[in-house]
Amino acid sequence: MTSWQEELKNSITDPVDLAAHLDVDPEPLCRVARIYPMRIPPYYLQLIQEHGLPLFRQAVPDLRELDDPDGMVDPLGEEDLSPVPNLVHKYPDRALLLVSGRCAMYCRFCTRKRKVGRPEMRIRPAAVEEALQYLRDTPAIREVLLSGGDPLLLEDAELEDILHRLRGIGSIEVIRIGTRVPCTLPMRITGRLATMLCRYHPLYVNTHFNHPAEITSQAARACGLLADSGIPLACQTVLLRGVNDDPETIRDLMLGLLRIRVRPYYLFQGDLTRGTSHFRTTIDQGRQIMRSLIGHISGMAVPTYALDAPGGGGKIPLMPDYIESMDSEVRFSTFRNRPAVYPNRLYGKENDSCLSSCLDKTKQADI
Repeated sequence: MTSWQEELKNSITDPVDLAAHLDVDPEPLCRVARIYPMRIPPYYLQLIQEHGLPLFRQAVPDLRELDDPDGMVDPLGEEDLSPVPNLVHKYPDRALLLVSGRCAMYCRFCTRKRKVGRPEMRIRPAAVEEALQYLRDTPAIREVLLSGGDPLLLEDAELEDILHRLRGIGSIEVIRIGTRVPCTLPMRITGRLATMLCRYHPLYVNTHFNHPAEITSQAARACGLLADSGIPLACQTVLLRGVNDDPETIRDLMLGLLRIRVRPYYLFQGDLTRGTSHFRTTIDQGRQIMRSLIGHISGMAVPTYALDAPGGGGKIPLMPDYIESMDSEVRFSTFRNRPAVYPNRLYGKENDSCLSSCLDKTKQADI
């Protein structure tokens, strides 16, 4: 069996080499790859050959990446929210710690397209230590998400060193790892890795699948190893034009994720990242897709449709609106578009006040 390191080493990074496997003109792809790197591991290349366009679009450079006047270099304002290098502190009790500058595959829609796989994303040990010191000095942060790049591109010992130092900070309660390797490089998930990770509970893994064809037997095995180690798995999918922007594809993906013990978590509207406009859909389309899911499949398979607000505003839910009016009654439509009513009044409020008074007297008598 090929090791994950060997699989990664054999990845295609030059469009000229890609032309030997796929029907592409390498010249325009080279122009793109000089700015936004390309990496396609053999495993994912085979999936592209089997399933075509939805996977091709995610992995293969496109000239439209160089023509995106509406795109933003740093759409989520991460640089302005970075008090020290490699750490983003957007929410009061959570922080994002960037620990790797590489990914198994460079997705063409990546939010950090500006620097992942490039010299700008080189992670220095001294910068990681500075970020850890910030976490020690900021006890309000109780949850840390490891990201990058992909944290699971680190060797086991490198990753464990970071986890061990995080667990040494008393105020940090929860650790999450954001990774796409169960989808793009599933052989990276080994029994040894899973055993190491489970020493650092509570630890969660957020992974990333965008199309049902990515749910293979190898991906299922990788997720199974993590789940069997007691690691909760969730998926953050991105809504991508020409990849998964229809109800049937999203439905099949979400149900497929549950079958491999991965909980659908978010369905993200595409960020305004420069070089990705050809992937973005309208929000109306996303809400229609969500309406096709809610009530028609298990609630466990229904993600939250959300937009990560430009400039660091945070995640905004974009779920369908079923409410038609709200005063003393709430009038709404069901998932079958049938009218329904729910009373919007308080009953027995006087009894609640009386009960509270009686309890207060009882406490005083006990004293």
